[in-house]
Amino acid sequence: MSTPRVRDLRLVPLAAIVWVTALGCVFFPLVSWWCVLAGLGGAAVALGVLLHDRARGRARGGGLLVLLALAAAAAAMTAALAVPQREAAAEWDGQSVEVVGEIASSASTGSDGRIWFDVNTHTVGDADSPEQLAVPIRIGSERIDGLELGAVIRAGGRALVTDPGERAALVLFGDDIQVVTPAEGVFGVAAQMRADFVERAVALPEPGAGLLPGLAVGDTRAVSEELNAAMLSSGLSHLTAVSGANCAIVVGAVFWLVALCGGGRMTRIVLALAALAGFVVLVTPEPSVIRAATMAGLVMLTLMCGRPSAGVGVLCLAVVGILIADPWLAATAGFALSAAATAALIVLGPPLARGLGRWMPQPLALALAIPLAAHLVCGPIIVLFAEQQSIIGVAANILAAPAAPIATVVGLLACLTAPIPMLADLLAASAWLPAAWISTTATVTAALPGAAVLVVPGIITALIIAGLSAAIGIVLCGSAGSWGRRLHSASLVVLIVAVALTGARMLLGGPLAAMRVPEGWSVAACDVGQGDALLVRSEGQIALIDTGIDPALLRACLDALAIGRIDLLVLTHFDADHVGAASVVIGRVETVLHGPTGSAADAQLLDELAGAGAQLVSASTGMRGQLGGASWQVLWPRERSAAFPEGNDASIVVEFAGGGVPRSLFLGDLSATPQRMLSTQLHGVYPVVKVSHHGSADQDPGLYAAVRPAVAIVSAGSGNDYGHPRAETLDLLEAVGARALRTDLQGRILIGLAGDELQVWTERSGAGENAADVDDPG
Repeated sequence: MSTPRVRDLRLVPLAAIVWVTALGCVFFPLVSWWCVLAGLGGAAVALGVLLHDRARGRARGGGLLVLLALAAAAAAMTAALAVPQREAAAEWDGQSVEVVGEIASSASTGSDGRIWFDVNTHTVGDADSPEQLAVPIRIGSERIDGLELGAVIRAGGRALVTDPGERAALVLFGDDIQVVTPAEGVFGVAAQMRADFVERAVALPEPGAGLLPGLAVGDTRAVSEELNAAMLSSGLSHLTAVSGANCAIVVGAVFWLVALCGGGRMTRIVLALAALAGFVVLVTPEPSVIRAATMAGLVMLTLMCGRPSAGVGVLCLAVVGILIADPWLAATAGFALSAAATAALIVLGPPLARGLGRWMPQPLALALAIPLAAHLVCGPIIVLFAEQQSIIGVAANILAAPAAPIATVVGLLACLTAPIPMLADLLAASAWLPAAWISTTATVTAALPGAAVLVVPGIITALIIAGLSAAIGIVLCGSAGSWGRRLHSASLVVLIVAVALTGARMLLGGPLAAMRVPEGWSVAACDVGQGDALLVRSEGQIALIDTGIDPALLRACLDALAIGRIDLLVLTHFDADHVGAASVVIGRVETVLHGPTGSAADAQLLDELAGAGAQLVSASTGMRGQLGGASWQVLWPRERSAAFPEGNDASIVVEFAGGGVPRSLFLGDLSATPQRMLSTQLHGVYPVVKVSHHGSADQDPGLYAAVRPAVAIVSAGSGNDYGHPRAETLDLLEAVGARALRTDLQGRILIGLAGDELQVWTERSGAGENAADVDDPG
């Protein structure tokens, strides 16, 4: 057993070097050809040394060095060959373009409510003179039929160049999308099967109906925002990501069924490979699916050769092959998490099971070791881009583990048997029960106190989480020898300090939260990621303007500010990043002031609020009211406007003033055109302005010049994909004399009024001070 382990571990440097090379080439494209030359030169030198040693009868393992250098050169060459096309695409940054291309991914709903999907372009440019250009781009659009893998579309809209390292060369905000050629062949069949299955699944009762397509075929479009947030908080979101576990379940099920029918080894392998290929097409080839399918294919090949192996060596070969074909996957979180989770199960799982077996029965120890290993290894990666860490994830995964394979296999069979409706209905109903169990597990565990903790994404936090994960692993796995015992003791000390600090943080963020918040605030901007959630307070009464998309983030902000009841809820419009977390305040709202509805889901949300006791009021220009001692007035939208019937440009714009509240203007997501129309009815100065649309570039300079804000609040998510706030918008705010306060940099922002001066407090120092006075020009 020891020899294969040594062989597998020797392939780890190969995967590591190729991964690092791929990262360097995609983040710094100009070095790609230099990496190719370095790799080829290194391979030539290593080969020369190897031949020289063999001629002298010596062998130093130089073959691995040759392979390492060639693999790194191959990954660098793939990136280098793509540079000219990507540079040509970058020339369209900020312009309106038309693209024709083939959809290359499944569609998913983004935080802005748009449907997002990847496209491999055929042409890019003006409609009259398109250029032949083959680059991957990402398109966001309104929901339309036919956006399936393999379909050819024509899309027009505004293009933005992406940051280095992103797989897509451009992001296109599509406003005119046409399906030129629907998905055909196997992709067309797969699309129809998925659509039939989703329709059949959502007809079942909740909980579980919307989650079932995600568990079986990775289609999460029917998953509600509330359930999606609960899955994230409970650490169960990987179940809908079609990870390696799904591929393993499919391959294992086919192996078992063929063996049950008496099939030989070769028959089992061939049918399992065929089933795996069909499964990848059905669920669409996402990064984790590509990794898992490639690894499963390599395992099948080793079985064919009579040398079964599914360890680190196979994982490394899979990683190397995938990164040579697509180096940009090295910078994607999904691929990194997938590879890390697999490595954790192989390397960390067994010692964790042995260590836990000292205190509990072995079957229970093994059940705990599997999710715990993945959780410990993936935690530092997740915190690089996520603003919360699940604390309850291991327990939730243990509860959900028995139901996941049943929901996956039976749901997949229900999808495949769509031509036989009675059988498909029976299988879907059978898969509904485990899906309902997983959905209930997610919602119940996510609602537990302390189920998730909010963190600041970044390298420093990742290093802290990595240290804590290592300490937990060392303590649980046990140790031997004097150095092992010292390391064990040091890890215990680290964990005791971490538990003490976490307990103190929970107290300060919970029962003692109000003691940490300055008393004099009257306007607050919650840090809810890429979304809006702002508060106005006057004489004890509270107005909440939008909710953001993440219930956990909104709940944390309200708890920190000791807010229980919402007297006025303003839903400026119904994009997910403005109303997605409304479930947090259902039953706590007295009056809802809402913009125009555009879908059945919008109306359903209002019905839920009304059913819980809220009074619904449709907003229009001129509407007025009181909040404690402050008065508020609706400035936009115009009643029954044909030009702006719904969406961003029909956002409610409301002002508050008096009762200790500085005169404040909240602009929703208005674009420049309605801003320009609005500016004609604005009079006087607004010391506080909530910048429209998270600081996008689509602003009217005349409006900001007219209102002359002293403080401009920008509500945006850290590292968001849209580049918000845009540099030109920040320049505009600086030009009119406004101090920009950003939730992505400074966290929660509190503003108060002391005499004629604004007082500002921020959760983090960001680009400014933690507390400061700002002159009030009003």
